[in-house]
Amino acid sequence: MDQRIIGKFIAELRHKDNMTQEKLGQKLGVTNKTISRWENGNYMPDIEMLKMLSEVFQVSINELLCGKKLTDADFRKKADENIIDVYQNNTFTLKEQSAFWKRNWLKSHIALMIFCALMTIGLFVWAWCASIPWLSGLCPLLFLAVYAVLRNRMIIYIEDKIYSRKECRTNRQA
Repeated sequence: MDQRIIGKFIAELRHKDNMTQEKLGQKLGVTNKTISRWENGNYMPDIEMLKMLSEVFQVSINELLCGKKLTDADFRKKADENIIDVYQNNTFTLKEQSAFWKRNWLKSHIALMIFCALMTIGLFVWAWCASIPWLSGLCPLLFLAVYAVLRNRMIIYIEDKIYSRKECRTNRQA
């Protein structure tokens, strides 16, 4: 998969439809500079844009990724090659994706985590001052339980984002 070839193919399809970069950009909701960058091979359209381009030009995403119209015989072979190529050239590794979604979850839930930690510390101090030793001994266990629940929720969130498990669950329920 070569960005320059894909860009030339997009330009070719656009010219064939007598469309300017600005007009195509308006149809897709992007600027004419973005269209220019795609056509020059500087950038690659993301998957949503590839889908929209395929609809505008009445070609398959597979043909867009190949940079040419395909015969029926070539279509299946090129589809397999494109899938392998996309996975091999994925911008982010699984570890990087996991780290990104973990940071995202932590940013969203930092206040909750601080609140839970402060409540546990407050309960510990109160139990200590009120001379309830069994409750002060229970506080570290309570903190570990809250931590385990929050960590589990974070892992589920990360897996849902990386593997789109929600879609799988929805398909199973239907």
